[in-house]
Amino acid sequence: MNACSFRLLLTIGLICVTGSAAGARSLQARDHLTPQEVDLVKEAQVLDKRIDVFIKAADRRLLALKVGEAPTAKQSKKDSETWGELPTGTRAQLVGDIARILDEATSNIDDVSSRDEKNPLLPKALRKLAAAATRIVDQLKPLAAQAQGDEANSFDQLTENAEAIVQAASKLPPPSVEQKGKNKTGKTKDTN
Repeated sequence: MNACSFRLLLTIGLICVTGSAAGARSLQARDHLTPQEVDLVKEAQVLDKRIDVFIKAADRRLLALKVGEAPTAKQSKKDSETWGELPTGTRAQLVGDIARILDEATSNIDDVSSRDEKNPLLPKALRKLAAAATRIVDQLKPLAAQAQGDEANSFDQLTENAEAIVQAASKLPPPSVEQKGKNKTGKTKDTN
């Protein structure tokens, strides 16, 4: 897949996610990121690190929903110092926050793609986001089955966003053997 096809794929995914996200915004007029999370996003200038921030923000909403593994007391204290207190809200609001976080992460990937189609971090960031989106949807399936009204709408939006991300990632070419043979400096490893 060439860079132009990759950009087109991301743009189509973004249109799907953004169009359906407009309905979710009408349901929620709250910020989907805490002020501390917004600061961490701004500080993360490298795409894959910024995607890590979005994923961690989504995971914090899972913790607030009491879904997934609870961190140790030491980890909770460290996270609280860096990330602030866990976000609060209704289940519908927290799930809606996750959907909007995935949407914003997709927008960040698309933005980088529009400026630098050959950026080697694009596939890495998209694969990372797709893995997280799949994991999050899987963890929330038991709650989604019980959802009604606004809560069901939030779960639907989350599922749509996650599916668009996973679909875009599935169209990426596999990581090349050449990339796997490179060390952190980008030089090929000596296998002798």
